[in-house]
Amino acid sequence: MHAADFFSLPESLSVFAKQFPAQLPPWEWLKQIAAALAERQAAQPHPPAISLPAGVHVEGWVHIDPSVKLPPHATLIGPLWIGPGTEIRPGAYLRGNVIVGAGCVLGNACEFKNALLLDRVQVPHFSYVGDSVLGNGAHLGAGVICSNLRLDQGEIEVDTGETRIPTGLRKFGAIVGDEAEVGCNAVLMPGTLLGRRSLVMPLTPFGGALAAGMTARDRPSINRQARRGG
Repeated sequence: MHAADFFSLPESLSVFAKQFPAQLPPWEWLKQIAAALAERQAAQPHPPAISLPAGVHVEGWVHIDPSVKLPPHATLIGPLWIGPGTEIRPGAYLRGNVIVGAGCVLGNACEFKNALLLDRVQVPHFSYVGDSVLGNGAHLGAGVICSNLRLDQGEIEVDTGETRIPTGLRKFGAIVGDEAEVGCNAVLMPGTLLGRRSLVMPLTPFGGALAAGMTARDRPSINRQARRGG
């Protein structure tokens, strides 16, 4: 299982290509986020200054492309990298080790932590994205939660339906493939894998692995899936 099975690193994030090789298992990319940002900070200790609205609170090393649309109020705690054409909406809370590509939406009252968002990711309302990778064009409906910690706080394993793969991670939310969709108020259990163009229906708790182009309908198990129409 490789990251390339789920997404492709876009040109907007090519400066991080060394840290995110396509042949790694996708959850290994989570372990590289902090190192990737540390390397950029070492290469550019003082990112370009931009004008910030009075209510936007910034701490630490934060790279914001000049084309980023900023709200009247938000909290941005570095290290962070925010790519071109991205929109940050009111009340967004970015609390360290977040990399965002081009043309994304980080929405109203959403929280992001140790996360990698590729290009055109849409997280518009009231979501939590922790220890997760969201692929190009991925969309999370309002209130989606990427749960990143087991109740027993043990090591998170990936359940493929055929085997369980240890990840070495205590915190691991979701791997969401390119153009995958997650409906409103769905919950992705720790260690969830969603293939390209897959769909999790609204109000659905889902854990395990969902193959590319498949739909999860109010079933937490990998073995209860229905093929998408169209």
